[in-house]
Parts: sequence; structure tokens; C-alpha cells
Amino acid sequence: MLVTFKCSAYADITMFGDVAKKMLEMMGFGSQVPGAIRVEDVPKALENLRRGLAAVPDQPAPTGDEDDDEPRIGLQTRALPLLELLQAAIADESRVRWEEP
Repeated sequence: MLVTFKCSAYADITMFGDVAKKMLEMMGFGSQVPGAIRVEDVPKALENLRRGLAAVPDQPAPTGDEDDDEPRIGLQTRALPLLELLQAAIADESRVRWEEP
């Protein structure tokens, strides 16, 4: 499953479902897809996400396949586009929504 985050002030961001749901939980919006954040709640969502990311070490989870040549990417790195989207939504006073593409 994929989840796409959208707001009128930034390009759409698509994430794998498990990562997106983790981000939603950190923001304080559960893991329900689809959903939305009201304009007045976006700053709190950004603050919650930053706090949640700070509490998690930026080490990728083991995949179980140590011979895999694919690089592992930590949660903080995966969150960067979403952090930028939330900042743009705050600056533009836009709501944020997410859905399956």
C-alpha cells in the first residue's frame, strides 16, 4: 500500500504505507487512511512529528536480508519531504490530506 500526502502549497509526497502510518501516528492522527489535518492543526502536527522523530534513533530497521544491496534509509530521512510539506502548509495556511493513490 502507498499513501500520498497533499496540500495546495507543496508537491504531493508518496510513501510506503507502513512508513506513512508511523508518521501519522507521530503527528497524533492515528493511522487511518484517508484523512486530513485542518489548517489550525497543522502546526501541532509538525511539532508532534518533530518530537516523535527526535525520540527515534535514525537507524534503519534491519530487513532480514543482509545480502541485499539496497541502501537502508532511516525514518528521519524518510520524513524530510513530509516535514517540508507541513512547513509549506503552515506558511500557506493550507490543510493537509492523505489518501491511497
